[in-house]
Amino acid sequence: MTTKYFFIVGFLLSFATLSMPTHAEDREQVAGFGGFFFKAEDPQTLALWYEEHLGVKRTPRSYEEEPWQQEGGTTIFGVFGANSTYFGRSEQQWMINFRVHDLDAMVAQLRAAEIDVEVDPNEYPNGRFARLQDPEGNPIQLWQEYEIKE
Repeated sequence: MTTKYFFIVGFLLSFATLSMPTHAEDREQVAGFGGFFFKAEDPQTLALWYEEHLGVKRTPRSYEEEPWQQEGGTTIFGVFGANSTYFGRSEQQWMINFRVHDLDAMVAQLRAAEIDVEVDPNEYPNGRFARLQDPEGNPIQLWQEYEIKE
């Protein structure tokens, strides 16, 4: 290839980057989660469990049905190392965290349904936590967020 060719390609690339935003706040960003999708041995039963015990409506069967609406609030997008044991089983690839208004009430409700829930005895600057598993052993964390004062 000729030097002229490389010069033209380099010029075009440098020109193209001038029109691209250079700061993260100037770039288009996602607005939030639009869904959470995962595999299950028994999808129907598991979806019903989430609806009955956590209030997460199942995926609508038609466009006329309303999907689950979550409240706006803090969302943590945490990426862990491949060897992390934070999720429980070593082969576990994900854990979902749900915000709750009243952790004690949610824990009592789950325990009344004979669901094992472990409440973290520590209180953190951002709130309180509890852990449980769904019927297929997927880890769930509940978080009663504290309002952070500025």
